[in-house]
Amino acid sequence: MFPKGQMTMRKLQSTGLVLAALLALGACGEKSAPPAAPAAAPAGTQLKLALTTIADMKAVGAEVTTRDQAEARARIPGTLASLDVRAGDSVSKGQRIATIVDARLGYETSAASAQLAAAEAEAARARAELVRIEDLYRNKVYAKARLDTAVAGARAADARAAAARAQANASASVVGQGAVLAPASGRVLRADVPAGSVVAPGMSVATITAGPPVVRLELPESLAGQLRVGAPVTLTDSDLPDVARTGHVMQVYPAINAGRVTADAQFSGLSERFVGRRVSANIAVGERRALVVPRRFVETRFGIDYVTVLAADKQASAVPVQTAPVADAAMVELLSGVAAGDTLLAKGAAT
Repeated sequence: MFPKGQMTMRKLQSTGLVLAALLALGACGEKSAPPAAPAAAPAGTQLKLALTTIADMKAVGAEVTTRDQAEARARIPGTLASLDVRAGDSVSKGQRIATIVDARLGYETSAASAQLAAAEAEAARARAELVRIEDLYRNKVYAKARLDTAVAGARAADARAAAARAQANASASVVGQGAVLAPASGRVLRADVPAGSVVAPGMSVATITAGPPVVRLELPESLAGQLRVGAPVTLTDSDLPDVARTGHVMQVYPAINAGRVTADAQFSGLSERFVGRRVSANIAVGERRALVVPRRFVETRFGIDYVTVLAADKQASAVPVQTAPVADAAMVELLSGVAAGDTLLAKGAAT
């Protein structure tokens, strides 16, 4: 028999051995977990951003117009009685588009007509008198001197009638110049002189397009030295449907008006139906470094542009960015939100 204290100690040791054995068996039954696999990158085309040299595009005001413009001008002073066209109407060369009247000319024409009637009546009387005197002269009633006087009187009356006729025709011609005619065939760009306005000779009543349509650019004088023929010009997509978004400068005007320089740009698909429309344009005035990516890397949601940025751990996140058009319509510049060295992701099959 063991003392009571020794028996208790032996039981505790036995219990500890059993527990240790059970723990060892449990540890042997478990398998160690394999290391985590690296995250796979989302499917799509990746692009690492890098600075590149592009044309330096400046936003400028522009309007669709034509190479040439013809002014329909008043030829006489007076009051604009009617203006028969509006902006956008098509007109033909020589078409009457407005009428100017002058009451004073009307009075002069009436007076000239009255003078003509009196002169013709006097000439008719003088010719009748000449016939009578010629008959009496043949019958030896009047002397040759009397006949000569009658002939001279008839000739003078005819001359006065001719002068009165010329004066009447001149007055009628001046009144006829109250018709304002279209100087060229085209579309009316401007016709905003209200009826009843007093006009002077040479005053423009309407502006008519002439020549091929162009986009007329207005640039600050400070950019005049950088403007050149052939420079690329871009338009906002929604401004002119069915018109090419990219064009080029075809003419630079040397004159500088009110601190602005003017140039004309040509675009494929531009037609006269757009004449008079204001558009937003960007023109190349040099070169600079920028982040440029294909447009398919940019998504627009609720009016905000986003790009998908791929982090080092292959996690993709949408980042809002500011964009700007470039000369190449298939590309877009990223102004903010990303930096050189960032990796972008475009949805679709990887290339």
